[in-house]
Amino acid sequence: MKDLMGQAIHDYYHNENPEDLQTETSISELDELPVEYLFRDFTGMNAIEQKALELAHGKVLDIGAGAGSHSLYLQDERNADVTAMDISPKSIEVCQLRGIKKTVCENMLHFSRETFDTILLLMNGTGIFQSLSTIDTYLKKLYSLLHENGQILIDSTDILYMFDRDEEDGGVLIPANGYYGELDYVVYYKGESEDPIRWLYLDFNTLKNAAEYNGFRIEKIVQEDDSYLARLTKR
Repeated sequence: MKDLMGQAIHDYYHNENPEDLQTETSISELDELPVEYLFRDFTGMNAIEQKALELAHGKVLDIGAGAGSHSLYLQDERNADVTAMDISPKSIEVCQLRGIKKTVCENMLHFSRETFDTILLLMNGTGIFQSLSTIDTYLKKLYSLLHENGQILIDSTDILYMFDRDEEDGGVLIPANGYYGELDYVVYYKGESEDPIRWLYLDFNTLKNAAEYNGFRIEKIVQEDDSYLARLTKR
């Protein structure tokens, strides 16, 4: 793993000739991701992120923390006991340099030392589930990391709008094999590319079915166009 996302975060923080990231999926063309966006403050976050941070309470685990902007807000503005987690060593290094007191560089599936009142998975938090075939593994792990009265705040986007519609009947033309939200995701930075990773976008009803199957209650908190924020709690 080249950790290109982490390298971009590192370069931006240290002012070492940072460039914008580029991302591409199996159903979309190359898109720019300004690295400075990963360092935005609360006012620069969208309504879904802001609502999730407002709802966060108690001991918080921020999974996929990146440059740490969500964790930093909770720690410094809300005095929260927050742990920033990411698999990217360079991202976690920057989180530490930005002043985040608790960090973990680890895959969430391998983490088992603590439980939490709030678990955050933001910026398409369902992406780390990879596919419908592995979603149960991740939800079971999240269940084990959650206090009995805790909450998981997770967002995603129903990407059905990205597919063409049949001009005659208005139906959506989607691949015959697999779920349409299962994509290959590639990151590019400074002329290099990562190997494609599996990335999962979920419509709310599909997440609801999976969550309930794995012992959660689920409610939709915010809907913004095709994106939403959901809260999962233990039944």
